[in-house]
Amino acid sequence: MARRDITIGIEMAGIRQFERTLDQFERDFINEVKRIVVETAEMIKSQAQALAPGDDGNLRQSIEIKYMNRGLSAEIIVGADYAIYVEYGTGIYAQEGNGRQTPWVYFSEKLGRYVYTRGMKAHPYWTPAIEAGSRHFERELNILGA
Repeated sequence: MARRDITIGIEMAGIRQFERTLDQFERDFINEVKRIVVETAEMIKSQAQALAPGDDGNLRQSIEIKYMNRGLSAEIIVGADYAIYVEYGTGIYAQEGNGRQTPWVYFSEKLGRYVYTRGMKAHPYWTPAIEAGSRHFERELNILGA
């Protein structure tokens, strides 16, 4: 009877050790995923800022990161209201021909005069940054085995 008690005691100790090891593995895994999320978000932000045209720096400065879900997800935000026009172009230069096809005139506060335009060519800064970040994220998760 004593022999059976020893076996049960050893098995219970082994199960507890296994559970502790499993819990530690889970914490380590989650911390690695958080590291990859932060690394990827920072990469996207810095690359988008580097590629964004910088006449006054407003577009670059409007790019920020918001972390959610205890660091397991991130949202990279471009706050400048004209950001989409920079990315995809306007007027006759708009990607996929979606822009206005006739010229127009507007008053530029910056220049202090009226400006005649047919639009602005696209200056992609966001899409290349997202694509590079996506490749990095996928590669890192594959290395992690996720």
